Amino acid sequence: MNKQDSSGKRQAGFSLIELIIAMAITIVITAIAGRLLAQSLNIRLRANEQVDSLADAQRALNIMSREIAGAGFNLTDNGIVAADSVTDGNGNSTLRIRSNLNRFNTAVNPWYTGSSVSSGAQNGISVANEDAGEDVKYFVYDAGNTNLLARYDVYGGGSTVLANRLDSLHIHYFNQKVTYSTAACDISAPSVTELTDLSLAKYVVIAVCVNQSAVGAPGSPGYQPASSVLLVSDVALRNSNLTIY
Repeated sequence: MNKQDSSGKRQAGFSLIELIIAMAITIVITAIAGRLLAQSLNIRLRANEQVDSLADAQRALNIMSREIAGAGFNLTDNGIVAADSVTDGNGNSTLRIRSNLNRFNTAVNPWYTGSSVSSGAQNGISVANEDAGEDVKYFVYDAGNTNLLARYDVYGGGSTVLANRLDSLHIHYFNQKVTYSTAACDISAPSVTELTDLSLAKYVVIAVCVNQSAVGAPGSPGYQPASSVLLVSDVALRNSNLTIY
């Protein structure tokens, strides 16, 4: 639109309709950019949460697998304490294992930092601090807004948290290597029958489910629904005379 001022010169300008159209276009572009930004932030939030929780669970699985594989070291059984290796009211497994790491050489025990151990620690599992790591229990603790995977060392300083973002922990026992499928948050259809007598166990399968909470609200920009990721570790009890791998 052109208009003429008092001097007779014509001046350039915008009409009201043109301003309204320009504002509408600006609002639409801003809304689209806002939705894209919200989606990007939600995706990044979910990705960060997933990386942290999975790394947390993987570290816990590595610790458990290493220690469970050594269960029964210098003992006459597979090291599993059946009475304390049960399923709790929420369906989560608890596992207690024992081993005599100090039997012949103090350097065998990675949890003891002293220069020597007593004969009691060498010949049994009952000496505080010296027998650290020789009597260990793994269990899930409900902390209200999350589940904690804890490790309790009877003779080595009490409880420590291995992972703090779990949905479930399931431990399965077999007398040989097993194949299986996975479904939801656990294994399924194992190739051999699962044991009820844990003293016969030679192979353990640990299934940890990591829950990812929803990000945003359904229908909102960048909404990420809740999901679960299953991590599985197969452990051969090398001190139980296992012959089939």
